[in-house]
Amino acid sequence: MKRKTKIATLTLAVVLVAGVAVSWAAAAAGAGQRGHGGFEQHMLGVMTDYLDLTEAQQAQVKQIFAAEKPTMTPLVQQLHQTRQQLRQLEQSSTFDEGKVRAVASQQAQTMTELTVEKSKVANQIFNLLTPEQKAKAQKFMERREARFQKHHQSAEPSQQ
Repeated sequence: MKRKTKIATLTLAVVLVAGVAVSWAAAAAGAGQRGHGGFEQHMLGVMTDYLDLTEAQQAQVKQIFAAEKPTMTPLVQQLHQTRQQLRQLEQSSTFDEGKVRAVASQQAQTMTELTVEKSKVANQIFNLLTPEQKAKAQKFMERREARFQKHHQSAEPSQQ
């Protein structure tokens, strides 16, 4: 029972991390297509407000987003295609585990690439910050992680 709970929790964590990465990447890749600046502008605004970014830092963050967009867009498109393929396989009259595994493997590879790109962007932005801004950002991330852990602990079935 304990092993099943751990597997379920791990699976849920992977799905949630993947979902966050996908939504971030999808938003970043499609930001220029929506009016008002999209995700990149929103994130820049949040960082500016929370971390008190200078105008020079804001310009550098914009450059980082712009430089990564050509890499992120095809990855997001690949992820979208694999999600569609999985949906079609799920709705098929027969279940083909081999095909599902192949698409899932492709999706995992794409998620790996998206995660690397997201981490690359986060690292570049983090290195633009002053020591005070870094401390504030780390504190924010620790609080976010604590909320994430608390949420997932309350979602686990009680063990008897």
